[in-house]
Amino acid sequence: MHVFVTGGTGTIGTPVVSELLAHGHTVLAIARSASSAETLERAGAEVLRGSIADLDVLREGAARTDGVVSLAFGRDYGTAEALAQSIAEEGAALAALGEALVGTDRPLVAVSGTPWIPGRVSTEADPLPTDGPVGGRARTVAAHLGLADRGVRSTAIRLPRTVHEDGLGGFAGLLADAARRTGVAGYPGDGEQRWPAVHARDAAVLFRLVLESAPAGTAWHAVADEGDRALDIATVVGRRLGLPVESVPEEAFGPFGPVFAMDQPASSTHTREALGWEPTHPGLLADLELLQPGEAEVRVG
Repeated sequence: MHVFVTGGTGTIGTPVVSELLAHGHTVLAIARSASSAETLERAGAEVLRGSIADLDVLREGAARTDGVVSLAFGRDYGTAEALAQSIAEEGAALAALGEALVGTDRPLVAVSGTPWIPGRVSTEADPLPTDGPVGGRARTVAAHLGLADRGVRSTAIRLPRTVHEDGLGGFAGLLADAARRTGVAGYPGDGEQRWPAVHARDAAVLFRLVLESAPAGTAWHAVADEGDRALDIATVVGRRLGLPVESVPEEAFGPFGPVFAMDQPASSTHTREALGWEPTHPGLLADLELLQPGEAEVRVG
């Protein structure tokens, strides 16, 4: 399959491109900079210059290929406004890709987060909440899955709050970044909140499996760790960075604060059974042992 990938140089996109190429697919990937283009070409991908804001470029990429994996997302999470802008940009991009594929029965794989369900572990059958700081993504993905009725093999992979590799990435990476900036490895509330996680290379395998065979209109959970306590994550971060570990107000985490404060464990039992997906890489706490003191580096996607 010739696959169009957006976000192909991010924490998730980099291993997704490698996974596709390693299993006989070819990749056309969008690149917004010369350095990104060089990275993609070194990996073996063909490059299409542009960004997810260039809707005509996205339509071109979709038209030239047999399927699409949409991973690109903005990198500014400093304010609620910036986060909302990134969500809106992602929504417009996914809509353009979907319209380009209507009536083709080609696959279009999108991304969302795992849902949080009070009092229990969430599953693939649970709906995504449409309120809160990231509710816009849920509405975007609902519209995307609706394209199954218009001849698009639309699917969604729900990623946990931390997609990690080499001690970097996701909510744990944001927590480590905040620790470097403030001198405290902080956690919200009592730290009993559970955050699901997955290694980026395990997530990449699931993206390939869903692209290749998942039915239209379905959602899947890329969850390896069902729920690591925020306190345990902060404890490893503090030890690795040589910083004290303390409870801090959720406001200290910016627009993600309310999400950080939630208990949000998630299961991937159905995904594993239906698609034969089995994570094999280190879990989050083990991977955080690779975290190095030094300058802040955040890799979310």
